[in-house]
Amino acid sequence: MTGKMARLLLVLLLVALGAPVYYIFFKSPPPLPDIDLNEWWGPEQMKTKHDTSLKPFKVKFDALMIKDLKDRLKAHRPFVPALEGIAFEYGFNSKQMNSWIKYWSEEYPFSEREKVFNQYPQFKTNIQGLDIHFIRYKPQVPANVEIVPLMLLHGWPGSVREFDAAIPLLTAVSKERNFALEVIIPSLPGYGFSDAAVRPGLGADKVAVVLRNLMNRLGFKKYYIQGGDWGAIIASNMATMFPQEVLGYHTNMAFSMSSRTTLIQTFGAIYPPSVVRSDLVDRMYPMSKIFGTLLEELGYMHIQATKPDTVGVALSDSPSGLLAYILEKFSTWTKPQYKLKADGGLTSSYTREQLIDNLMMYWATNSITTSMRLYSETFNKRYASLGLDEIPTPVPTWILQAKNELAYLPPWILKFKYKNLINETVLDDGGHFIAMEMPKVFSEDVLSAVAAFRNWHKDRNVKTEL
Repeated sequence: MTGKMARLLLVLLLVALGAPVYYIFFKSPPPLPDIDLNEWWGPEQMKTKHDTSLKPFKVKFDALMIKDLKDRLKAHRPFVPALEGIAFEYGFNSKQMNSWIKYWSEEYPFSEREKVFNQYPQFKTNIQGLDIHFIRYKPQVPANVEIVPLMLLHGWPGSVREFDAAIPLLTAVSKERNFALEVIIPSLPGYGFSDAAVRPGLGADKVAVVLRNLMNRLGFKKYYIQGGDWGAIIASNMATMFPQEVLGYHTNMAFSMSSRTTLIQTFGAIYPPSVVRSDLVDRMYPMSKIFGTLLEELGYMHIQATKPDTVGVALSDSPSGLLAYILEKFSTWTKPQYKLKADGGLTSSYTREQLIDNLMMYWATNSITTSMRLYSETFNKRYASLGLDEIPTPVPTWILQAKNELAYLPPWILKFKYKNLINETVLDDGGHFIAMEMPKVFSEDVLSAVAAFRNWHKDRNVKTEL
């Protein structure tokens, strides 16, 4: 080999090695996308009749809806027998269906649960053509205690019911804090009692605008946000797009779809301790195990990101199907080992009332199809081209990482996105629905985060008037 050829090969090697390093550490982030604060998602004819008032709302389980539900539950076809020796490995075990159907149709106390649904004040207001439903609870506090607003965002297949047990804990007044939380908990557009868009395009970035406008409608120019699942993606987008308004971002699902994150994760497979703490290596590696789990658990995502309306026909017609489809997620996403339990471990972490309450948010409103459309409106070329995960945000951030969450990312990687990541809480237990599963742990972490956010702003002499 000539010296000239050797030098050429060396240059090519340096380029090959340098390109990913440049991409990871030095590539400029994309600009913020154009934000249309008034994009209309409702019927066109409603633009001239746009009512921006706040209307009190109460959940009402209509007698005809209840009768129809019970009739459908009792008229189901015989279920296909489960395979011998199988628990929840193939999905919801059909041996468990009859007990759940019996409970929902004969034992679930509709009137009593309706009162539970209505224990906190609820409202609707029209934002960009959509009637958005939300819970708003403001505690009574002494004169020396400041009330600060926190928006809590749920995901799929959850609902505002995820936060029911956490609300009194989050809003409790304590001598140890000079503030108390006022919680605003919206149903995402197309979920529960919130309207769905009538035309395509309402992805997670557009939902972020709707919810920002909701907070402004309520008089909050500055506020804190918390989210898991879709709520995490939407809240992260709010922190990215409106950093002058969001005072702090707490999430129980640290999520990033950036190319940089993927590259780092891949390089880390060679020597995992170079990426993640040794005691947490099993949450990221070996990649074959992690991706194997994701392939097994995320099949629903591909369906909902491509053909949500097809599966929606089945789930909106059959309450038995809806029950199996959603409760299977509450089993496996809470603890992977639950798939090996005959009953899916469902009542090990939740009560039957809690789980059926959540199902009622979808069944009573016929919103399962519209809820699933969020996947197709977000996992597409339009949304990916925005590069929102590549755009850093200065908003102070606090991450809660449960043991059984579907994915884990270490703080140093997350800091590429969240420049002011001030804490990571790592749990040795807990799953995807942490606010519902472990409300005390969740609430204490959120309150600690808000206290830290307030101190962070105080140290920088940043005004946080609400």
